[in-house]
Formats: sequence, C-alpha cells, structure tokens
Amino acid sequence: MNDTVTAVRAAESAKAVTAPVVDVVVPVYNEEVDLGPCVRRLHAFLTLSFPFTARITIADNASTDSTLEVARQLAAQLDGVRVVHLDRKGRGRALREVWQASDAQVVAYMDVDLSTDLNALLPLVAPLVSGHSDVAIGTRLASSSRVVRGPKREIISRCYNLILRTSLQAKFSDAQCGFKAMRSQVAKLVLPLVEDGEWFFDTELLVLAERIGLRIHEVPVDWIDDPDSRVDIVDTARKDLQGIWRVGRALTSGRLPINELRAAIGREPLVEGVPLGMVGQLVRFGIVGVTSTLAYLLLYVVLQGITGAQAANFLALLITAIGNTAANRAFTFGVRGSNQAVSHHFQGLVIFGVGLALTSGSLFALHHWAPDAAVHLELLVLVVANLVATLLRFVGLRWVFRNAGRQPATEAVR
Repeated sequence: MNDTVTAVRAAESAKAVTAPVVDVVVPVYNEEVDLGPCVRRLHAFLTLSFPFTARITIADNASTDSTLEVARQLAAQLDGVRVVHLDRKGRGRALREVWQASDAQVVAYMDVDLSTDLNALLPLVAPLVSGHSDVAIGTRLASSSRVVRGPKREIISRCYNLILRTSLQAKFSDAQCGFKAMRSQVAKLVLPLVEDGEWFFDTELLVLAERIGLRIHEVPVDWIDDPDSRVDIVDTARKDLQGIWRVGRALTSGRLPINELRAAIGREPLVEGVPLGMVGQLVRFGIVGVTSTLAYLLLYVVLQGITGAQAANFLALLITAIGNTAANRAFTFGVRGSNQAVSHHFQGLVIFGVGLALTSGSLFALHHWAPDAAVHLELLVLVVANLVATLLRFVGLRWVFRNAGRQPATEAVR
C-alpha cells in the first residue's frame, strides 16, 4: 500500500515538473503546406527567445489532406510538440477541447500563418503568469499597432468591433485577432459556458470574461495580413451576427450565471468595508434615482391639480416605484429573467411603502404648519423627503437582490 502511494506521489511530482508554463495551441485545417514552416519557426522562437517553458499543441480540425501526417512528423522530430486530432471542424471547438484538458498554467493560441509578430508573445502571457491579468489579447486597432492589410478587411474589422461596443457594451478593442491567451484556472470555469465552436468563439469568450469581471490585458501587435486566408468573410459575418444576437438574449434573460462566476473568481474589495461592486451599484442607482425623481416630480405636478396633494403623491410614487424597481433590478444589480421577479417587485413595493410614509408624513407636517404652502414649497419638502427615502431604498434593494441571479453554472449550461 505504501509503495503504491509513493508511486502515485512520484508520478504527480513528475507531472508537476514536466508541465509547461505556457501551452501554445495552433489550430489547423488543411494546412499541409504552411504547418511545417510555422511550427519550426515557432519552436525555434520558444526554445531560443522565450523565458518560460512552453509546449506547442497542433490541433488538427478534421483535415482532409495530409495535415495530420505532417503534424505527427513534427511531433516526432521536435521536443515539446504534440498533436491533438478532432473529428469535427471548428477553431473554437478545438481551442475549447485543448485548453480545458491542458496542464499548463497559461493557455494561448495563434493562427498558423503567424501573421502576428512572435515578439508580442511574451508581453501577451507575462501578465497571466504573474497573476496580474486573467485574459490577454493581441489588438490590431491600438494606435501603436503596426498593421498591413487591405482596406476591405480593415473596414470589416472596425465595423464588427463597433457593433460589439454598441450591442453588447464590449470594451475590448479587437475581438478577432488570432492571438490570445488565458489563465488555465479561469479558462476551465468560463469555457463550459461558451457555446460557439467556430469563429465567434473568441468574441463570446471575451464578452463573458468582461461581464464576469476578469481583467483583460491588451497587447498592441505588428500584424501582416495573410493573402491566402481561407476564411469565408460573408458566412463568418452572418454567423457572428447570429452569435451577437444569441449572447445578447442570454445576457438579457439571465440564462448565463454571470453573478455566480463573478463571485467565484472576482477580486476582493479594494477598500475594506466596501462590498465588491458597491461603488458601481451606487453610480447606476444614482442614474436610475435621478430619472425616477424627475418622472415623479413631473407626475406630481400633473396630478396635483386633479387629485390633490396626497393622492397625487401616492399615484406618482407608486408608478415611479414600479419602474424604479424594474430598472434597478436589471441595470443596477444585473438581475435578468423572470426568476423571482414577482417577489422582487413585492419587496420593492414594501420599500415603496416606507418612501410613501416619509413623503406623506412630510406633506402632512407641512400642511399642518403652513396650510397655504405653495406648490414649489411642497416640491422642496418632497425632494428632501425623497433623498432620505432614496438612501433607504438603496440599502433595501441591496438586501432584496443580495443573492439574486446566482444559480449553479452546471444548471445554466444544461
């Protein structure tokens, strides 16, 4: 028994020693001509100029030519080169399978044409090895990047990234550059949620990483377009737009367990005693609050001459409270979908009752001491009362949505 345990521990130790720091994946499909020169050049760079231990993984995506045979020859001739064969096409599918199974600290990938200058590889992975960042991407759209490509691809790339910024509020600059890396520990948590197995894989991964709160490091690159690229631009654009629609719906409906993953891998608060995310929530709550207050005052002025002060206050506050709860639920606290929506609105109405008591009590006191008070004085008193009610509403809504949206990741992926 002791001999068995010793043997197991020895095997684990050997694995820990031999596991590379970085696993560079080169996904290929029918690249029998370019694969050899690419891998030999990359292998020479990693051997002579790269400070971390590295492995090259050739991910063959169901090639129909002699790509797989060439890949196996390279693996037999070069140390630190291995081959993974997949029976189905798809760059994203290949990356997901290899990255999830990798024993390296950092997983990366680059296109077989080596359009990106290899000198950018160290700046790409160094922040991940140090733990400073979680994801790293090469960007061709930074002012310091040097890019050689035709106007057609330049326009398409910039338009695509503009669509991402407007539709999914993406903040990263270049979704499609074939030069990315990720910490393996984080990749194993996020990759099961990425549905696309083709070209949209990169975009979906980055959108999820950003929403979860991962730190994305961008590296300006020198990049030369491959004139022999086999990407079908029209078909890829169509699938990308479908992917944007799908991911947008998933985020809006709350189907993705963003809150749970954020809690699992999010960083500790920067200021002790200030809960993680509270500053951003305060800003968003303030935006909703200002909008609600303006709507409340407008409704009060319109209704006051018809129903009287107390009834106008009640109706204006009720209408804006319902809208306020819905807006804070989605915008401030990021809760999507219909799960617990009725409960949340009921609790929001309870908080509304507190606000109603404060504002109605303030009006009652004003009319008791100044029965002939003008409308502008009523508005002033209501604004002050609403400020107090707003503070109580924020505290109350943080409690209402304290666990909302957190569901097991495995359940959401089913």
